[in-house]
Amino acid sequence: MGMACALELLKQGYAVAIFEADDRVGGMSAHFDFNGLSIERYYHFICKPDTPYFELLEELGLLHKLKWQPTYMGYFFRGKLHDWGNPLALLKFPGVSLLDRLRYGAHMFFASKRRRWQDLDRVEAGAWIRKWIGPRAYDVLWRPLFQLKFHQHSDNLSAAWIWTRIKRVGSSRRSLMQEELGYLEGGSESLLRAMETRIRALGGEIHLSTPVQRVNLEAGRVRGVTVRDERREFDIVISTAPLPFVPKLIPDLDEDTRRRYEAIDNIAVACVIFKLARPVTRNFWLNVSDPDMDIPGIIEYTNLRRMNEHIVYVPYYMPADHEKYQWSNERLIEEARGYLKRINPELTDADFLDAFASRYRFAQPICPPGFLDRLPPIRTQVEGLYVADTSYYYPEDRSISESVRVGREIAAMVEA
Repeated sequence: MGMACALELLKQGYAVAIFEADDRVGGMSAHFDFNGLSIERYYHFICKPDTPYFELLEELGLLHKLKWQPTYMGYFFRGKLHDWGNPLALLKFPGVSLLDRLRYGAHMFFASKRRRWQDLDRVEAGAWIRKWIGPRAYDVLWRPLFQLKFHQHSDNLSAAWIWTRIKRVGSSRRSLMQEELGYLEGGSESLLRAMETRIRALGGEIHLSTPVQRVNLEAGRVRGVTVRDERREFDIVISTAPLPFVPKLIPDLDEDTRRRYEAIDNIAVACVIFKLARPVTRNFWLNVSDPDMDIPGIIEYTNLRRMNEHIVYVPYYMPADHEKYQWSNERLIEEARGYLKRINPELTDADFLDAFASRYRFAQPICPPGFLDRLPPIRTQVEGLYVADTSYYYPEDRSISESVRVGREIAAMVEA
């Protein structure tokens, strides 16, 4: 989001400097070296409604690297693997009654055709889903996934946020029976390198491993930032850091604004990545609902983007104070390895070629009913100060496309 905003401002003639705390650009879309394989730290995929992403690829001359692949979904339910994600698979699913399956299918169909989300903003997601599919199907098909991702927040989520997830993926289909998702050749690193090159070519500065210590305010307007104990003067400051950081970065904000930023809660993620000799299943996304497994699903990335080795992401979503978030990487990896063997008992130790675990404290904003009204305006009351993070994608979910969209919107606010 910060890079997309910087690129737009540079094209408008502004002088721009980016200060990045990490040693690389990209945030959650950044790559790492997985023992010789450059791969995203956290999984990404592209859907057909991701128009801002496509526009940026075209601008950077990368549209030819966008590829589409037929993909499959599955459901590991009570120790058995089932097909998922199409009408025939739904009719065969044994976990709920035929009537409940038909109601579930109707909900997915009509949700994917809905155009407006505003009337769902103040509706609780569980109540909305139960109204459509009934309490028995909700308890089987939705409640376990909510609880494993949102924990104590699982009964207080906005229906608008859930609806946009259903619609985005539901709109990315080749046919009623076949899902089709996209990827970028070379991964998101292809996009990030091109953006970085274009930003520097337009005269933009990018300072890596340079966290902002403070945003300086004076007499109701922004005066710049402090980095490496040095004040640097700027007329405009745009923060795309997670909102919980903002009160510490900008301690001179008024108390009401500080409280509103502090009230935005987030779920953390500990994500285990495996390099395997063969697939676990044929699916890109596998939902998991099993009492002995503490994950909502796995993502077999190379069932979307082909590589020599098979890459599988096993994400643990949890509050940052959760016991498992404090586990060592080795302990998380060992448990996740056991989960993959449970899903596919034919996997042997020899199939596990490598593993890596990463963590991100502010992985997913919690969006309760009425979330839109909780967000302070991006253009703050302080002249020249703009603040946003992934919370402002609401009701959309996190994606590179939404990052581009909101980054461009912030740039337009500055120009206005």
